[in-house]
Amino acid sequence: AVAEVKLRDDQYTLDHMRAFGMYNYLHLDSWYQDNVYYVDQCGRVMNLSVTLDTALQKPREVFRLPTNLTACDNRLCASMHFSSSTRVTLSDGTGRLYLIKSGKRGNSASEKWEIVFNEELGSPFIIAHSVSFVKSDTRSVAVLLLRVEKDELDTKGSGFHITLEWVTLAEINKEGDRGYEIVKRRVLQGKSVPHYAAIEPSGDGLMIVSYKPFKFMQDEDDTVEENDNAKETEEKKDPLYYWQQTEDDVTITVHIPQDITKDDIKVRFSPENICVTLKDQPPLMEGKLYSSVDHESCTWIIRENESLEISLIKKNEGPWWPELILGDKRGELIMNSSQSSEISESLMHLTSEVMNPNPEKENPPCNAQELEECDAFLEDCASLCRFDGDTLKVTHVIHLGSNQYLFSVVADPKEMPCFCLRHDVDALLWQPHSDQPENMWEHIATFNALGYVQASKQDKKFMACAPDYSYAALCECLRRVFIYRQPTPLSTVLYNRKEGRQVGQVAKQLVATLEANDPILGFQATRERLFVLTAKTLFLIKVNSGN
Repeated sequence: AVAEVKLRDDQYTLDHMRAFGMYNYLHLDSWYQDNVYYVDQCGRVMNLSVTLDTALQKPREVFRLPTNLTACDNRLCASMHFSSSTRVTLSDGTGRLYLIKSGKRGNSASEKWEIVFNEELGSPFIIAHSVSFVKSDTRSVAVLLLRVEKDELDTKGSGFHITLEWVTLAEINKEGDRGYEIVKRRVLQGKSVPHYAAIEPSGDGLMIVSYKPFKFMQDEDDTVEENDNAKETEEKKDPLYYWQQTEDDVTITVHIPQDITKDDIKVRFSPENICVTLKDQPPLMEGKLYSSVDHESCTWIIRENESLEISLIKKNEGPWWPELILGDKRGELIMNSSQSSEISESLMHLTSEVMNPNPEKENPPCNAQELEECDAFLEDCASLCRFDGDTLKVTHVIHLGSNQYLFSVVADPKEMPCFCLRHDVDALLWQPHSDQPENMWEHIATFNALGYVQASKQDKKFMACAPDYSYAALCECLRRVFIYRQPTPLSTVLYNRKEGRQVGQVAKQLVATLEANDPILGFQATRERLFVLTAKTLFLIKVNSGN
């Protein structure tokens, strides 16, 4: 049977459930067609490669893990990832990492698994992702290891934190014997299991989709420097000046030190610019104004409460200024109550108390009551971050808001895995391109209404889609598999009576019920087939014919 590892009593958090309890025990080798692997209770890596449905072979052993798996008390499930067409990273769940040179896989004649790296890397982990790349003529492999670790300092939360260890191995040639050695180990820490974590094909960066942010754990010297930066940003929080406006003028208030007199202050006005200096210090405020002013009518005065008050007369009466000095974020705009109510009135047309007051309108107003129970998200603030491998800093952050993460899929093994997000009722598939800064995430496919449909499936366990996007599928914990095909043209004429129009395309939904009483442990989709794994059976569902 499949080497399923049940959660222990001390693995009681939602993160343990997400990382290990919902683990997909079936591994799809995207480098070859219809080629899947799983690990059985004897520690054997078993392979099933399908070429013809009429000539199905039994799963065959390609490798046996050297360690006795049952001897380790705190072990996790064995995990693997296919880094390239000839390299596999493999973990036995006890904290040992293997790098395998496999030859051409999916074919018993050419597939031969040899260990080229084998080392104990600390506490047990599962492999989240791995890539193989060549850098300065050296073949390297980068692996991402996921752990859920006890956090003694966390007294208010779950008492655990998540670490992602990014390990880079490089090939070495010792006395004619080719092996690999570790050249870099870096650790990121966060408070929730990432939905998606993948290393870029070049090994230069990392992308993570997670509910709570991750950050690199750095040495103590760096943290001291970080604390200084944090202090600086805290000090910067107080606005340097406050400003108010009416249709005709702008009033600026700047706090000044006690010992400053009228002669120490220089204020220069021009139609487009302003410059304020105190004594011989660098300018306190300087720059281009949002709009032009009547500079000859502008004045300034010192108030008793040690503040400098500057009055600017707008050249064009009426228009509202969104900022005072272009690009200067150090000031704060203060509005009076009548201005606030004016703004909210001007936005009133976007919301409504009535369900749909004007159904004929092109853009109907949004009403929160239209949301159903299945539209409510557990987590409303997941974010997508890209980390640079050299600086270990975040280069991009995208707040996903209500765009719930659904699943990931490998469309092209040479690229990063795609991730699927819910957008309103649909599900959109995004392909990351780490080498294209202008187009880093490309929308490559849409599954109509899948976002809505999956939300109603209370017992769903895994989701997947075909690498050519021809269908999406999800399975429940037991027996049932749902397949959603993309719309296809009809051979016969079909009319929609209600709307009186001809329908050119129809999208079909299929439901398969498996003859099994064991829970589903693995689920993978290829162009033609769905592979579903339970503890004792591997099911193949033919979805598309090969032509």
